[in-house]
Amino acid sequence: MNPYSLNDAELDALLRDDAPCGDATTFALGIGHLPGRMAFRARSDMLLCGAEEALRMGELRGLRTSEAVRTSGERLAAGETILTLEGDAAALHAVWKTAQTLMEYLSGIATATAGIVAAARRGNPEIGVACTRKNFPGTKAAAIKAVLCGGASPHRLSLSETLLAFAEHRCFLGNEAPADTVRRLRRQWPERAVVVEVSDEAEALRWQQAGADILQLEKWPPEAVDRIRRAFPAGATTRIAAAGGINSANAEAYARAGADILVTSAPYFAPPRDVAVTISAL
Repeated sequence: MNPYSLNDAELDALLRDDAPCGDATTFALGIGHLPGRMAFRARSDMLLCGAEEALRMGELRGLRTSEAVRTSGERLAAGETILTLEGDAAALHAVWKTAQTLMEYLSGIATATAGIVAAARRGNPEIGVACTRKNFPGTKAAAIKAVLCGGASPHRLSLSETLLAFAEHRCFLGNEAPADTVRRLRRQWPERAVVVEVSDEAEALRWQQAGADILQLEKWPPEAVDRIRRAFPAGATTRIAAAGGINSANAEAYARAGADILVTSAPYFAPPRDVAVTISAL
């Protein structure tokens, strides 16, 4: 299994949330034992994500597939088949909507992520794009998979494994010099990059001189990013992460302005990519 796929316990929980006691309609009609087939197809062009989870949901309910399954990260044209599942009607109906909706939302995030990455790399082929932890609570594992499928990386998997000193942290430090703050952070977490979010150009230069590894520029326009990049001394190794309002329309401009990393939440708010489902009796 892809290490970024949801595990069986997570998938079973999703299925049980939608059908905790089975499908009442299928039971009432007395059709649950009848054999059928369910096909999922892309309704529009998309970067697919979540097909492995949809397949595994089917397997967990006793369904099988006789066709090759498209994989997360593949580009699909409208009408292309993603997955077919066969089995009894009760299982088909139990899996249908959860599998469909998961693929729609994750494919929306992946497609939007890929659009931002493509735009950014028109401006700088070496730039990195990172997606924030602003995904809807409880959806982190699925959202990260979609971001990775789109060619970006997680900005911060959690508060526990990254150092990012906001003004909201620094307000508790009194008059401590920036260099002393960087030194303390590096001593405490020697394997971590020291990232500092800065609000203006003077502050950016102070923290660059203090030795910060990355400066996060929140909601700075591209021209300000360009100015601070030019203000760095020759040979400076501090990287610039542009954050706040980054999307496919402005990613290229930020890349050309000298940002090394683009930090964005935009993919999490992208519209889902429709997946069409047909169910037929066998």
